[in-house]
Amino acid sequence: MTNRVDYTKASPDGYKAFGGVYVTLQKSSLPKQLVDLVYLRVSQINGCAYCIDMHSRDLLASGITIEKLVLVPVWRETGEVFGSRERIALAWAETVTRVAETGVPDADYEAAAAEFSDKDLADLTYAIGLMNAFNRLGVSFRSIPAAAAKTGESQ
Repeated sequence: MTNRVDYTKASPDGYKAFGGVYVTLQKSSLPKQLVDLVYLRVSQINGCAYCIDMHSRDLLASGITIEKLVLVPVWRETGEVFGSRERIALAWAETVTRVAETGVPDADYEAAAAEFSDKDLADLTYAIGLMNAFNRLGVSFRSIPAAAAKTGESQ
């Protein structure tokens, strides 16, 4: 795998602008682990190896169990492994990420709005949008995941 463009260097102002959204989200009232779960799930849907690697590492560092981490792609079939708030956030992440397919149905919105305040839902949706944007950069420019870089597969 070869990195096509280092977009952070090619367009530092664009990267900085996205970074501003990231910093804003870190200051939100949403728990970091919840946001990282959403980042991971969005990245899995979009097939962004770089982001899947990064957010899996972030979640492990935050204390998520390996058993829970590996079940993120199939969270709907895991019973109570994921809490109610996590399940609603993951469902919202999936429907918003697949907006062209889902149209974000009223029922999905109502479930998310019943769990999250307007501000938290807006912040959660910003997080989903931000990760979708970063995934498109990562996939388009073949950003190399840390795991691949460590094994020399990037050469």
